[in-house]
Amino acid sequence: MAKTEAQARLARGFQALADPTRLAILEVLAGGEHCVCRIQEALGDIPANLLSHHLRVLREAGLVHSVRKGRWVHYWLNTEGLEALRQAIPRLKPGAEKVCNCGPPRKRRWQT
Repeated sequence: MAKTEAQARLARGFQALADPTRLAILEVLAGGEHCVCRIQEALGDIPANLLSHHLRVLREAGLVHSVRKGRWVHYWLNTEGLEALRQAIPRLKPGAEKVCNCGPPRKRRWQT
């Protein structure tokens, strides 16, 4: 199955969420727009280069927006990007539909 752009975007989003520091950043930004220095303070003075890396991953995954204001860069949540991930979760639930006609599903070895 060929990977679509939408699937690639979702994968980047879920990969970005798979890190405790990035989850903590999103929790900080859930309170509203913050400059990098405030995010850094909220996370217990994480090194600036590491924070910059995590913010870039979140931005490239479409989970946060940013804008430069003078010397500082301000970040806030991209609600559309987060909503796309939230809506993808129910689609991953195994369905009751039979997908193929090759017979009943095989029993897995570890199932009893």
